[in-house]
Amino acid sequence: MSSPKILDRTADRRRSTGESHQALAPLLPDDGVLRIPAAGHEEQARLEGEVFLALGAVGGLSSHPLGIVRLRPEPDRLTIRVTDAPYVVMCWADLLLPRHTGEPSGDPRDLITGVPGLRYHRDRGGIHLHRPGMPARITLTGFPARWWDRITDQMHRDYGEHLLQPHPGWTPGERAAYDADTSWPHPPGPVFSPLLRRIRATAGRGTVNSTDAWTSGGGYRMEATDGPPCPDLIHLLGDGPTGAGWQVTHKRCTCRCDHEHDHCTVDFLDPPTGIAVHYGNGRWGRTADKAHNQRMAELNAQVFG
Repeated sequence: MSSPKILDRTADRRRSTGESHQALAPLLPDDGVLRIPAAGHEEQARLEGEVFLALGAVGGLSSHPLGIVRLRPEPDRLTIRVTDAPYVVMCWADLLLPRHTGEPSGDPRDLITGVPGLRYHRDRGGIHLHRPGMPARITLTGFPARWWDRITDQMHRDYGEHLLQPHPGWTPGERAAYDADTSWPHPPGPVFSPLLRRIRATAGRGTVNSTDAWTSGGGYRMEATDGPPCPDLIHLLGDGPTGAGWQVTHKRCTCRCDHEHDHCTVDFLDPPTGIAVHYGNGRWGRTADKAHNQRMAELNAQVFG
């Protein structure tokens, strides 16, 4: 049986990633806590950051933010266990797989939805997301692979040639969108790759959680509708032993008072990049009540209906 001291050494990582102590115990160093590895190279971090931003529209569908039950972060890959709900899996495919919008625009980024260049292949290990010629991979597990096949088959019927998965390499439109994002002064990879690798830290104790982020005012805004107490989030994303190193520059926190539904705000700064992330916790108090569960059952049934 594990002693409390050993359990403490994996506690912060378990809270941030959803991994079990049993899975992490073999990785423990001789002393100290078990840290969360960063992406080992720029392209891995960039892919993770772009995937995180694209998934913001998933919304609050379960107790798992973005539908993520658990992650296994490694330097050269990120493995994500997605909740086994067909509608959540459909949202992931629809939000991530790139396609032409068909709308005229002077900005190449407006011509592509999803993550430019993203492709997938599947094997017994899961659904592997990657970019042609790029050393980066995200693997999705937790649901039957046949779901992904049925969902993407329907996407091919719905979007036709606009869906870019059949192209083995980059299309010119995707490359233009990728290059345009490269010049963005606030790249998401250095900030949101560490956050995605700790996404469970943004989940509150309730039965419905949602985490979203978007560009705002020369930085980013992040919102949790029902996030954890702010001191816990600051510990897990800040300078805690497994944190992302974010610094708090300002906060208005009501977590310790009796106003249960007051909105909390925390302004974070990522010191290496100088990028600001303005966080808000709406504390909506949502629950998976009968109406929520019935709606989710209807959405799941429609996926394969």
